[in-house]
Amino acid sequence: MLDSKVPAGPLAQKWSNHKFNLKLVNPANKRKFTVIVVGTGLAGASAAASLAELGYNVITFCYQDSPRRAHSIAAQGGINAAKSYQNDGDSVFRLFYDTIKGGDYRSREANVYRLAEVSVNIIDQCVAQGVPFAREYGGLLDNRSFGGAQVSRTFYARGQTGQQLLLGAYSALNRQIKKGKVKSYTRHEMLDLVMIDGHAKGIVTRDLVSGKVETHAAHAVLMCTGGYGNVFFLSTNAMGCNVTAAWRAHKRGAYFANPCYTQIHPTCIPVTGDHQSKLTLMSESLRNDGRVWVPKTQEMSERLRKGEIKANDIQEDDRDYFLERKYPSFGNLVPRDVASRNAKEAVDDGRGVGKTGFAVFLDFKEAIGRLGEDAVRAKYGNLFDMYYQITDENPYKQPMRIYPAVHYTMGGVWVDYNLMTTIPGLYALGECNFSDHGANRLGASALMQGLADGYFVIPYTVGDYLAKLGSFAPVDHSHPAFESTRKEVEEKINKLLSLNGTQTVDDIHKKLGLIMWEYCGMARTAEGLQKAQGLIQELKKEFWTNVRVLGENEELNLSLEKAGRVADFLELGELMVVDALQRAESCGGHFRLESQTEEGEAKRNDEEFAYVSAWEYKGDNVPEELHKEDLVFENVQLTQRSYK
Repeated sequence: MLDSKVPAGPLAQKWSNHKFNLKLVNPANKRKFTVIVVGTGLAGASAAASLAELGYNVITFCYQDSPRRAHSIAAQGGINAAKSYQNDGDSVFRLFYDTIKGGDYRSREANVYRLAEVSVNIIDQCVAQGVPFAREYGGLLDNRSFGGAQVSRTFYARGQTGQQLLLGAYSALNRQIKKGKVKSYTRHEMLDLVMIDGHAKGIVTRDLVSGKVETHAAHAVLMCTGGYGNVFFLSTNAMGCNVTAAWRAHKRGAYFANPCYTQIHPTCIPVTGDHQSKLTLMSESLRNDGRVWVPKTQEMSERLRKGEIKANDIQEDDRDYFLERKYPSFGNLVPRDVASRNAKEAVDDGRGVGKTGFAVFLDFKEAIGRLGEDAVRAKYGNLFDMYYQITDENPYKQPMRIYPAVHYTMGGVWVDYNLMTTIPGLYALGECNFSDHGANRLGASALMQGLADGYFVIPYTVGDYLAKLGSFAPVDHSHPAFESTRKEVEEKINKLLSLNGTQTVDDIHKKLGLIMWEYCGMARTAEGLQKAQGLIQELKKEFWTNVRVLGENEELNLSLEKAGRVADFLELGELMVVDALQRAESCGGHFRLESQTEEGEAKRNDEEFAYVSAWEYKGDNVPEELHKEDLVFENVQLTQRSYK
């Protein structure tokens, strides 16, 4: 049975009462405990710094050459908080409601309310660290709007909010490294979880420079390793982002929840060809002033694609601002899943733009005319420059071309209210867990969740676990479990290195990405998902019989790194397809063509699918077992989402 450990009592008091009821570790005893933190993005860096500040001994691991290289730096647009500086009707409850609704009623009420509640503290924490949020003329912090909300609650630092927030957390982490409370391992990748008597007691890592396989012991392990969007090969994630740490923990007993929930971001620079290895995001903040449109007719779109006319030649009456037309209340600021589906519909209708036809316009002509180019440059200058550098097109003079792309994953390792997985002593924070976002994440809430988990949740909840261990003794590093797990890792490495086929790892990864995008992307059908499952099973066989892994272990070996990650992606991809197949409804980013309203919107089935799907690993090539955590809604009414 899945026990979410959601505390009893009124929604607004759950977290406060729960914190009081959690067991505490006194300051002197904190120094006797060691905690491993895997990943140093916003969730990992904030958790490591906070726990070390409390007195715990912390060991951090990242596969980058520096903790500040974590993919959190790529977040652009902002971070939500219910401070209501704009005096426009915002509140903790409204942020809670918008997040529940934005997730299409597929998230835990208690978790989401806690997220909204602690959001106000996150901003104060980051300002104290020196994060240079944008400010109004009078000196107050500025806000802007984001999709899925009718209030301005998004705090930002131009188009580089993630980088600035990470620098704040990184500074706090560095302070603890200097004090000796944090031991930092860079260029180390977690390859397995060490368990003793059913509890997480350490990890196995590979030194990515020397190839040395090592074991590390601790009283608790925190996974803060991000999402798995790179299962699609092309995504907005950095190329190194992977699911390996989470997946290896899953195979040790941590349930994997809602794997089919993938967010497709609507404002990505379109694909240009097979040569690409990743995609680049244009911040959702651009939808504050940019207007999304396509030509009204297929004929005019065809002329655009052939280069016979240019975007600026098309008159206003010949443009279809389809988001403003269909959703007058929210306009261009509808949630990401809604904006993405509508862009796809316009392209499928033959009205796409660009040479490939797989794009729509994001136009700033009206904003530049209203505000002036200097004002637009002050708000979005670095984003416009990035677009120009990539496309060689000037967005001040002509519309941007955008199209949806894989961005964030709402699924992940299942956790209870304390962020603990189904393995005692193993926690998952940030995008690594199945999170608080339901079936669709509202923009600017990823940074909010990562920092909430790291700064304001885990410091309380991990103490409750440690206080109940009954012993302050160091973990026995000589326990046979460490050596046996290390040997298993080495055996898998040797198996990968023995593969001497004709295909590269990237060849297989690209094939997997095409299958996932075609059949488990923006639109899904039972027939397509069944076909995808068979194709992935065939691809797995092809990987283990015909891939070629170059080099040896005792060296820097990118081919070996990729091979291990792609092997895990293949297994995850099949589970994503299975999860999408069993969820015969549409909700948020999970859009089943068989389940839509007459207007083409996602149609939920609350009677049968108001639950979290949590999957238990049962063995190689054995179907996973589905466990259901029923979602109970006591404070919001389940209704059909409408942004009209």
